[in-house]
Amino acid sequence: MTLTKEEEKIYNSIKIGSENDPNNPEFPPEAPKFPATPTVKIEVPGFTNVWLKDESYNPTGTHKDRLAWEIVVTYKQFLESKLRGVVKEKLPEMSIISSGSAAIAIQSMLKKYNLPALRVLVDVNINKEVLKKLKEIGCKIYKTKLNKESLEWKDILRLTKNKKGFDITSSEALDPTTRFYDWLSYEIINESPEYCFVPFGTGNLYENILNVNKKEVSSENHDPRFKGDIKILKKCNFMGATTNNPKSKAAIKLYSPHLPFSHYDEQWIRLYRYAGYCGPESNVILIKERFLNEAISLANRNKIEFEPSGIAGLALLLQLKEKIPKNARVLVVNTGKAKIENPKTL
Repeated sequence: MTLTKEEEKIYNSIKIGSENDPNNPEFPPEAPKFPATPTVKIEVPGFTNVWLKDESYNPTGTHKDRLAWEIVVTYKQFLESKLRGVVKEKLPEMSIISSGSAAIAIQSMLKKYNLPALRVLVDVNINKEVLKKLKEIGCKIYKTKLNKESLEWKDILRLTKNKKGFDITSSEALDPTTRFYDWLSYEIINESPEYCFVPFGTGNLYENILNVNKKEVSSENHDPRFKGDIKILKKCNFMGATTNNPKSKAAIKLYSPHLPFSHYDEQWIRLYRYAGYCGPESNVILIKERFLNEAISLANRNKIEFEPSGIAGLALLLQLKEKIPKNARVLVVNTGKAKIENPKTL
């Protein structure tokens, strides 16, 4: 089986670095580096050693750019399959539920490689500027009233008129908790924090970090990317920050009961604590709005690019400040802010 001229051009344009060689990273695609984004010290009253992993430096402003790259890699795998004669069909289109950042990141990456446009299912009340941006970059938009009922993959494909495509909102086949953010997870645990605060929406990032940490603290065969301190990481408390308040400023990204997956498995994290894969206080915790407001003010003073959901980890740090030693090495993950205007060249 041969590819069409256009498919061959796409195939050759997707240059993938190694899977795990820190000297040959795969992201960001045009100028790969490891780590891909900076970690900087920030001033937080009451603490002396707080650091920020800043994903706002990514091309479209959020950690979702890393997910977007993995979707491009998946398309190259589709083309390789076609070369082997496994499939004959044209490249499928992808569907996703998104409030903005994921769709902006993915479609920007798909457009760069002339891949099929993303089909995006959005709420009827989506932000008008975000909707405008999604249309400008070529997304195919489908509106519905996203409510408290969970949508399965079949529902998403039906609502986006994509019967022969794939829903990437919930696809376990893409290994979202081990693949989407594996490089980012190594960048995080290599900082060897005693406490790590992470926004928890879909849970993919949080689970990625814990899964990588589990692998490294429980094995003698370390990934080449790993540079962390095992003794510290075994005791590191990984704190997921989320909300169940639909009126929260962070709700648009952290509260989404319509999504087709379980947001949190309490037994899973309990087992990780018991087995010593993480610290005893590791958990997913609901943030209170007053601490989110404090975090927003503090992030502004530290000149951080963020949106409320992206800085939820800082809110949780402030909420738990009486329980955390003031000299502890703390890492806060800022998942960033989607660039509605002029994202960096991909």
